Amino acid sequence: MAVPRSRVDDIRNRITLTEYGVQNVHTTDFPGNYPGYDDTWSQKRFEKNFRINIINMEDSTVEFDMIGIDCAIANAFRRILLAEVPTMAVEKVFIYNNTSIVQDEILAHRLGLIPIKADPRLFEYRNTGEEEGTEIDTIQLQLKVKCTRNPKATKESSDPRELYVNHMVYSKHIKWIPIGNQADNFGEAVIGPVHDDILIAQLRPGQELDIVMHCVKGVGKDHAKFSPVATASYRLLPEITFLEPIEGELAEKLKKCFSPGVIAIDDLEGKKLARVANARLDTCSREILRHEELKHKVKIGRVRDHFIFSVESTGILPAAVLVSEAMKVMMSKCQRFLNELDLAQME
Repeated sequence: MAVPRSRVDDIRNRITLTEYGVQNVHTTDFPGNYPGYDDTWSQKRFEKNFRINIINMEDSTVEFDMIGIDCAIANAFRRILLAEVPTMAVEKVFIYNNTSIVQDEILAHRLGLIPIKADPRLFEYRNTGEEEGTEIDTIQLQLKVKCTRNPKATKESSDPRELYVNHMVYSKHIKWIPIGNQADNFGEAVIGPVHDDILIAQLRPGQELDIVMHCVKGVGKDHAKFSPVATASYRLLPEITFLEPIEGELAEKLKKCFSPGVIAIDDLEGKKLARVANARLDTCSREILRHEELKHKVKIGRVRDHFIFSVESTGILPAAVLVSEAMKVMMSKCQRFLNELDLAQME
């Protein structure tokens, strides 16, 4: 017997949050899953349903909705953002002098994790085994700082900021040393740490750091220092449905069960009537299911194919550019897969 269309749509398109579990969490949109229901994949239907809505976009962050795709595609996109969009990061550290209390290995590790503002699209990957870097695959940075006493400090002062000069080594002390014709090629582009206030080490008079660093192009799956994002995450769009009108004191109680801004209360002819103001602010805590007088009046769930993405860049590239680059990586992976299929058919 054919499953009712409304029931199939509910199972396929919604994840339901119940008091003791979550229902319909598995993807069911494949042919033959429901008798009498055509669920074959169609490019025409996909192009009609798929869309991207940009909610908020700044240099460092972007929030957008990706609608009409399967969870596997959304998660692949997230993983590409984390691990396969290339950046430039410190790979080799040449320590000529380090008299600080920070060990060489720890210092090199700290330097490697400092995000470097340089467009990776302008560089090539460095070949394995090459000892010397070139202008097309390497950025050279230098950190040379020596701590001295401040001759102008008062005798009564005990503040290190007054007693010493360069006692705090920050990322702003890292300078770019152009290789070859990089100075001409990059022109006004400022290559160096994204942030100037990252603390690297503390020094005392007589202690110094003399370090040269080589930055190369890499991806996050090789090392976390190459990851271009501080966070890249997604969540499903929450959905709240009233099964019957909720009025009066119950409306006030209902409002307190959700995050601020989710439920609004309207005054209609002296009656307080609850309505859903903004479901996307809901955290899906299921607090409402603790109240017997409310849990049968409201249905809470999530839209299966509506993903709310949040991407925060480390500052190496704008967040919107990272999203665009991740899409290009996904397209190239798909094209490579199609090429492999063509070769297999030819054989």
